[in-house]
Amino acid sequence: MTAPALVALAHGSRDPRSAQTIKALVDEVRKTRPDLRIEPAFLDLSKPSFPTVVDRLVKAGYDEIVVVPLLLTEAYHAKVDVPAAVREASERHEGLRIRATDVLGLEPVFLEVLDRRLRAALKAARVRELDALVLAAAGSSDHLANQAVTRLARLWGTRHRLPTVAAYASAAPPATGEAVRQFRAEGRRHIAVGSLFLAPGTLPDRAGELALEAGAVAVSAPLGADPEVARTILARYAVGAVELVPV
Repeated sequence: MTAPALVALAHGSRDPRSAQTIKALVDEVRKTRPDLRIEPAFLDLSKPSFPTVVDRLVKAGYDEIVVVPLLLTEAYHAKVDVPAAVREASERHEGLRIRATDVLGLEPVFLEVLDRRLRAALKAARVRELDALVLAAAGSSDHLANQAVTRLARLWGTRHRLPTVAAYASAAPPATGEAVRQFRAEGRRHIAVGSLFLAPGTLPDRAGELALEAGAVAVSAPLGADPEVARTILARYAVGAVELVPV
């Protein structure tokens, strides 16, 4: 019996680095499960589109598909765009059993990835000590999504025993520059920023630029194609594959 195909569904970006990173992440997932058919797809702005990937899988004989949304929070894209795309695919292909899992979310294990990225940034900047941290995320008009980032920031700060705040690239205050300036107003001078983004793009670039302009000593790279992120994708897939089994 053929296992359901896995579609790793990202938002998409005009920045080509974003799609390249998502495809590299999918390659990382394939290393762990070479037996699975795993495809990247995008909701908008990047190729291949989600309908194109679904059509390709159906043509290849797959009648079961698990969609893992590569989103870090349960905001608009997770609540509206992904369900609409999955519903449209189901309506277009009679007999296709397709299910979207929970989003990747803000798993505490991602803090380990964040720490590795930040250590690399601190080494490049020749910085050895810190007295504050800023966790930079995309931001959303959904208050619950922002609260999830705030909770993760608190956990990160507890791990490092440093004052830590969440900041956002859009839709919610404070911006990363504002967060850095506030810490500097308190007399703190060694402030680093962790990029809670899955891939490079306009928003993480802007968040980093604002932080550095405000006096941050280092800004980490996004999470990227990390094995921990790949394992989380497979964990979501495993649950989704079980839920496809008829009761």
